[in-house]
Amino acid sequence: MSDQLTKKIKVLTLGWEFPPLINGGLGVACYGLCKALAPLVSLEVMVPKSDPKASYDGFGLVGLNNLRIDQVQTEEQKNRFSAFKSLTEIPLSLDPYSIEAPEFDRNPTLAEEWRTFFIETRAQLEAFKMDDLYGEDTGVKVVEFSKVLVKLAHGMDFDVIHAHDWMTYLAGVEIKKATGKPLVLHLHASQYDRAGANARGWIYDLEKYGMDHCDRVIPVSYYTGTIVRDHYGIPEEKIKPIHNGADEVKTFHTKKKFPEKLVLFLGRLTAQKGPEFFLEIAAKVLEENKNVRFVMAGSGEKLQQLVESGAFKGLGGRFHFTGFLNKDQVNDLLSMTDVYCMPSVSEPFGLSALEAVQFRIPAVISKQSGAAEVLKGALKADFWDTNLMAKHINDLLTDDVLRKNVIEQSERDIRDATWDSAAEKVNEIYKELVQ
Repeated sequence: MSDQLTKKIKVLTLGWEFPPLINGGLGVACYGLCKALAPLVSLEVMVPKSDPKASYDGFGLVGLNNLRIDQVQTEEQKNRFSAFKSLTEIPLSLDPYSIEAPEFDRNPTLAEEWRTFFIETRAQLEAFKMDDLYGEDTGVKVVEFSKVLVKLAHGMDFDVIHAHDWMTYLAGVEIKKATGKPLVLHLHASQYDRAGANARGWIYDLEKYGMDHCDRVIPVSYYTGTIVRDHYGIPEEKIKPIHNGADEVKTFHTKKKFPEKLVLFLGRLTAQKGPEFFLEIAAKVLEENKNVRFVMAGSGEKLQQLVESGAFKGLGGRFHFTGFLNKDQVNDLLSMTDVYCMPSVSEPFGLSALEAVQFRIPAVISKQSGAAEVLKGALKADFWDTNLMAKHINDLLTDDVLRKNVIEQSERDIRDATWDSAAEKVNEIYKELVQ
């Protein structure tokens, strides 16, 4: 009995991006959770692309871009294609239209099956050697990812499948169907967040398909959990919200090269993040307080539109776009920021707000965010209430007592917002499903 209690659950985790190769928010969150889960479970992570030189403490990471064809075999194919047993690597330089198939005891049917398997599998693996996982062919890559992983899963030993965001949901469902193992889906952001309440289309359909067929859904906030229930029609008993954690960072303070206060917007420039509202907020703050500069840090589909609109030009040269910033550049900017503003229209969590608090920056955030559930000390407003957002910012810039109280309360709020805490809750879900 004691062996049963101490035996670690074996988890097959499916992700779409992973540091250091891709450092988007999804990759950072997956890495943070996996690192914290590693001491609690036996963990194997599968992603489309990984850095072959990277190594991770406590868990394995496999990128399809680094696999050989002979590593992608189902149990059935291993038994039928006995010639594979003597091969260490099939040369990828072979012309798929002129390859010589093994004789397989002169069985022409098996020879043709081998040829088909080789051509299909090589094409699938080659698809993940391309640079962009988020291009126009993302849908094709999602399907190919699921096909390869089902082949791999037949030869793997695991107790539960954990899939992160819609790009991996199809693979998760297909592996569940093939193996009968329970499936956990992690929802970091939904099509509802990206496209609004009327969002439909194939991504929405894929998200709903995954949530209908899984055993548990883990939204990153209770706010997102209500979207899963009301917008996707998922039974409440399947929904188990768990807040993200935030990695500890070494904070520092940098003296600004200009005398004005600095208010920061940080994130992808998409409709979901509310960059247009930040422009409105900036204009209203400046009506009351000229001693402020505003920085919009990030890139995305709205950047060109925002620049071309010229709306920022009416702000007297007090509004600046930085474009994409790497982690060190973001920290440099945080080190000189006076107020952080997150006017997101629909924000499943909002990890950047927690990162700002770590730098002792008071935050003004929308009520339509998961971070609002964690940061009780932050000042909040509905995303459309730009008057209240502007008032909160001006109050924090001019009232030292309020500023101090908000910072101290927010620091207390994030003490328990750790990846270790999130991992323990995720592991409890695994135990429920595997017992």
